Amino acid sequence: MVAGTEYHKIRSVDRMLEATFRVEQHHFWYRGFRRFVEPLLVRATEGKQRPRILDCGAGTGANLLLLEKYGVSFGVELTWNGLQFGRARGLTRLSQGTVAALPFSGGSIDVAVSFDVLYCLEDLVEEQAISEMFRVLKPGGALIVNVAALDMLKGDHSVLVSEVRRYTRSRLRSKLQRAGFGIERMTYTNAALFPITASVRALQRLRGVKPDGGKRGDFYVPPAPVNSLFSGALAVESTLIAAGIDMPVGSSVLCLARKN
Repeated sequence: MVAGTEYHKIRSVDRMLEATFRVEQHHFWYRGFRRFVEPLLVRATEGKQRPRILDCGAGTGANLLLLEKYGVSFGVELTWNGLQFGRARGLTRLSQGTVAALPFSGGSIDVAVSFDVLYCLEDLVEEQAISEMFRVLKPGGALIVNVAALDMLKGDHSVLVSEVRRYTRSRLRSKLQRAGFGIERMTYTNAALFPITASVRALQRLRGVKPDGGKRGDFYVPPAPVNSLFSGALAVESTLIAAGIDMPVGSSVLCLARKN
């Protein structure tokens, strides 16, 4: 039964990566995410020459291309589909492995990142993944984490991505501090679109969350005018976040932490 459950979850992740690969260059959410995370990458790598950056759960490998702007990027990905997408992008520093047992020696990484991975992990594996990121970081090394936020935003998409939990700032802070991290910055993101997201997810729960995740979940690019409007709203929000203003609510939690 356990093996069957694990197989089902891996296949679910494979489907999610296929959907992600199709939309991540143009979808407003991914555009916004890159804008939100870049100021934290600048801060995490400040003063370091060619820092080693590890993407723990690299997915399709797209974020490794972003990380290359700030140092030498490495990726660990569990699924075969993810590895194939990464290789198609020409990525060579991408290895197969689990975030619960990273194939890197202790104290060998300057910056570790975990983008929308932890919320899909069972409790024990989530705890192991956070401990592993702490282990591989050099003293004073930085961790950047992005996770899904707020239980009230559960919906079709939660089923499609095999979501286990959603976070509040305090919940994520507690888990990271328990592993030994000190928190430098934590904010909600996607606040500009929160009323729309909350309304859509509430309607999905009201009519019953679809077991197939609504087939596409949130993995589709809306019509160009809508996509541009939403992208613009998130661009304005990213400017505020870059200026040091934390959002009080949102569909994701973004955190910069440091290995004490």
